[in-house]
Amino acid sequence: MSTPQRFVQILEFETDRIDDMRALSEEGDQRLAGRPDGPVRRLVLKDRNRPDRYLVLVEFDSHEAAMRNSDDPETGKFAQSMAALCTTPPSFTDCDVLEAVELR
Repeated sequence: MSTPQRFVQILEFETDRIDDMRALSEEGDQRLAGRPDGPVRRLVLKDRNRPDRYLVLVEFDSHEAAMRNSDDPETGKFAQSMAALCTTPPSFTDCDVLEAVELR
């Protein structure tokens, strides 16, 4: 039996309310902590060339775990709250992790 392949969802959004977005994310982190289908890791990136543009990489144990997480009503509520803070609609990109290398 093979090990499920790690999965990353990339969220891209623009907001002029990043402090509110951070507070919402921290609240979401507390609700998701310890859930078996919840995210494993989250990385938030700020675009240096477009000050209100952000990318968030959310890693899951597998695509299946991510889909179960997406189907959870709490995740839907979070997504609606997040979209309300955006100046443009967020976009989502689903990625299978082919390789992850720690260089230091």
